[in-house]
Amino acid sequence: MSGRRELLDTARAVLTERHGVLLHGPEGIGRSTLVAALMTSAPGTVLYCSPAPEDVRLPFGGLVDLFARVPEGCLEALPSEPRAALRAALLLGREPTDGRSLLAVRVAVLEVLRALAAAGPVLLVVDGLQWLDEPTAEVLAFAVRRVEGLGIRMVATERVAEGEQPERLRCCPPDTVELPVPPLGDDEVAHLVRTTVGAEPPPGVLRAIQDTAAGNPSYAQELARAAPRDPVPFGRPLPVPRRLRDRLLDRTRSLPQPAQHTLLVTSAAAHATLTLLRAAGLPDPAADLAAAERIGVAEADAHGTVRFRHPLLRAAVYADAPEHGRREAHALLARAATEPVEQARHLALAHPYEDETTARTLMSAAEAVRRDGTPDAAFELAGLAALRTPADRPEERADRLLAAAEYACDGGLSEEAARAARTVLAGSGSARRRARARVILLRNAGQALEGTRDLIEEGLRDAAGDPEAEAWLHYWAAVRGLLCGELADAARHARRAARQGRSVGDTDTRIGALATLARVLSLAGEPVAADAALEEALALAGGADAGPDSWGLIRMRAILALDSDRVVEAGERVTRLLAEIGAFAGVEETVATLVALTRIQVRAGHCGEALRTAARCSRTLTGTGVQTAPALYAAALAATAGGTAEEARRLAEQAVRASEADGDRLFLLRALAVLGQAQLLDGDPRGAAAAVETLQRVKRLGEAMCAADPPLLHWYADLAEALVVLGETDAAGAVLQDARTRVSRDAPGSVLAALDRAEGLREAALGRAKEGALRLRTAVDRLRRLPLPVELVRALIALGTVERRARHRSAARTVLREAAETATRIGAAPLAARARDELVRLDAGDRAGEAGGPELTPTEARIAELVGGGATNREVAARLFISVKTVEGALSRVYRKLGVRSRTALAHAMAVAVLASGAAVGYGDDDQVTPVTQGVTVSQPGRIRMSRTPDTRR
Repeated sequence: MSGRRELLDTARAVLTERHGVLLHGPEGIGRSTLVAALMTSAPGTVLYCSPAPEDVRLPFGGLVDLFARVPEGCLEALPSEPRAALRAALLLGREPTDGRSLLAVRVAVLEVLRALAAAGPVLLVVDGLQWLDEPTAEVLAFAVRRVEGLGIRMVATERVAEGEQPERLRCCPPDTVELPVPPLGDDEVAHLVRTTVGAEPPPGVLRAIQDTAAGNPSYAQELARAAPRDPVPFGRPLPVPRRLRDRLLDRTRSLPQPAQHTLLVTSAAAHATLTLLRAAGLPDPAADLAAAERIGVAEADAHGTVRFRHPLLRAAVYADAPEHGRREAHALLARAATEPVEQARHLALAHPYEDETTARTLMSAAEAVRRDGTPDAAFELAGLAALRTPADRPEERADRLLAAAEYACDGGLSEEAARAARTVLAGSGSARRRARARVILLRNAGQALEGTRDLIEEGLRDAAGDPEAEAWLHYWAAVRGLLCGELADAARHARRAARQGRSVGDTDTRIGALATLARVLSLAGEPVAADAALEEALALAGGADAGPDSWGLIRMRAILALDSDRVVEAGERVTRLLAEIGAFAGVEETVATLVALTRIQVRAGHCGEALRTAARCSRTLTGTGVQTAPALYAAALAATAGGTAEEARRLAEQAVRASEADGDRLFLLRALAVLGQAQLLDGDPRGAAAAVETLQRVKRLGEAMCAADPPLLHWYADLAEALVVLGETDAAGAVLQDARTRVSRDAPGSVLAALDRAEGLREAALGRAKEGALRLRTAVDRLRRLPLPVELVRALIALGTVERRARHRSAARTVLREAAETATRIGAAPLAARARDELVRLDAGDRAGEAGGPELTPTEARIAELVGGGATNREVAARLFISVKTVEGALSRVYRKLGVRSRTALAHAMAVAVLASGAAVGYGDDDQVTPVTQGVTVSQPGRIRMSRTPDTRR
């Protein structure tokens, strides 16, 4: 049922309102699976038939199957003439032939259905209307028009070609709803394939199955069972099992031989047209394709473009031909093709033997197609070139395999890239080529470089004496150090790679090393040195307009601008970069740019655009079969800003797991930070406790990495805020003091505002609401001067909450309304919900006529509940994951706010509240609201206030 739950729910819902549902779609799309699921949950009597093609010519065959479970007593209760006619139709008597007998059969069937419906629900199931014999179809058409008001429902399926409509709707009740069964998505096909074979197929094999099955689950399963467990060799098609070929090509094999030959040549062409087929020497391809169109196999449109009705038909025709027939087809197309890349591909497949001329032609084509922005096609051509390279030219073969591996990297074909690079690493006698192979393996690892230390060190020993190869490997050692949080080692390797690159004139490696050094220095809180290294790299690359050599540098410059609150500049740089790279960049480059753009859009308050950019980032990786930690981080960050808290937490947890699996501490830091922010979104103690645990891990990681960049200081502020929510004001103060020592003289305004926000909340939690509000207004004033609306909204909500708790209702309403309006305008859904919740609490306080009693925070309310219920301070601390000292301080504030002096008085007040007020407060173990003290006005679960006098009106 992978990918079918929604459709199944729709069908069930239809059957509660209507008398019938008709599921239709092409062969193998999964209609019968849906029918089986509907039958499983059906109450009452189920009458079922599933006719086969040979049943079409059997009169009343479908009726015999449908009535197989009907009790004999139902037939005996019929009047004599209908009973006799029905028994004859069911092969219990002579077959009815005249008009009156046929009418009697219809009447009898209707009466039996009515009798069954009188005893309980009845479900008629016909799985395959297209094969239902005509007499049964006529009987059903008569009966189902007369079931209104009865407890009779019908589920039917009909096989129809893609894009066509059902032809036997007349066999269903008049109010039947037609539901097309759509193809599965790629993710659903992947799940089905893994379930079918019980293992993870090679990525290239999985992609081939997805492309060939085109969402058809039956086809996908058949292909998966026959697919190789190892990657498909260059130039070899995906196997199509004979059973599946026989099922698909039964009618195709009956075509005249010229038409079959035309279909084979068409299947061998990447983009077949009538012009191409004529140029290949086929005498009358239009007539041949007309014959194929009549049996639903292939067709030529008005522009002469030829296509098969389904990708599997093309694969089946090609697989069904003998090897010499396929070679002949490619030879014809090699002579006919005018496009050099296609010509080279057909030439290689027509001559499956070593030939240097063919190999050179293929390499030229591979280079051309890579320049055109199609790295996966370049990989295939370069791989074929390596295969066609003569065995007595091992250096050229290794070079071509390395080129294929690099193209595979560009296209996100990680397994294929690794296979080609390892082949060279294991077999090449050249240290330099082995170094190139190691570099490809390092690049291919993506973010997962933690386990590559040995690969780098072995490479440095192997490359000793070759300064250029050493420079490559020192550069990758620097990248590994950056990602793994070993910033000192990363800086050392980056500087050495830059020096060696300069000594041998390797500008590309020198640029990469300086760019990595700039990122390391930025993380270490040295923005001036980072900018200097970046400017040197840009100058070497030829400036911002130098094409691919400058793309990563432009992106890094934008991130440095973003971290310095120059959000507009950052957005302009990355938007221009994304437009420039277009389809020419590899997957890795595109994903990195989209992740950067998502970060910028979130800070700029373009929350809807951030969601779309993050989704585009995920789509870019779809063909690779993986979702990387950066892409998951971007999706989580966008959801935190514009999605839902639940979605943001789910995606952030996935990003954390992916980063941990990769050993990527850089993105682990970011993923944990966004998870902490998502956990804080609801503002409740339970979320805050989770956020504290997450953000303390961020703090430890940052300290271990010696990081001090602006994002880290923002996360310190988030940790302090979470601690304040839990009542851990001393711990929050220590975090803020630590953060202040890390703030440089040129710290961005947003960092200072974030720390002011957290400090203001802490002051208010300590009972100094006036000082807290002053701090928060400072934060708001700083942010009004910056293009950071999301951060402004957070500060406004914090200020409004403090003002509300201090009973400054007018001030609170003003800032909370601004927060809600701003959040709604920028699409920051979670923050808009928070602001509206605070306004609801404010309005509830107004309606309750509060005269000025102080309000408990969520943590104070929970502590009051637990202590009033008899828990000791140590037990409360353990339950809430806070310190005993925090419980003691919070309990003192609860006593003061509620006007009690002891635990006994608190328990007594709560007991009175149960009887007198029924006021609600607190988060119980099961999130149920529990009573609290008399004299408390409730504005929202989890928030309580003291009234000046007990409320006796309840």
